Amino acid sequence: MARFLVGSLLMTGLFLGSLSSCAPRQQAGTERFVTVAPVLYKVSAPVVRGGTLTVQGRYLGGPASAKIRMGVAFDGSGGFDLPANAIQSWTADEITFTVPSDLPAGSGYLFIMVGASKSNGLPYSVGQ
Repeated sequence: MARFLVGSLLMTGLFLGSLSSCAPRQQAGTERFVTVAPVLYKVSAPVVRGGTLTVQGRYLGGPASAKIRMGVAFDGSGGFDLPANAIQSWTADEITFTVPSDLPAGSGYLFIMVGASKSNGLPYSVGQ
């Protein structure tokens, strides 16, 4: 009998209305406080200084809210911020930029900083 009563309540929607009130609700205007760390997937093939490098990932922000850090050690220390005039295009999933002519040849790690969130680092290589 109890199964029939609960099943009847579920089918009529009387019980569903009270269950939906248990679900968390998003408050209006709070989406700007959600922080998602940027994630890097791929850096294009090695290039020479002055060449074009492409970085692919997710949640990469934009040129107004983020920066590219190059020449970084594996642990995230050191390096320098890429100048804004080197950026060719920037979307939330892909960044294309010109490798600075004064970037030392060799390899290093590249990170994206979006606000206070730092991405994972990916290795890159720059030829002579």
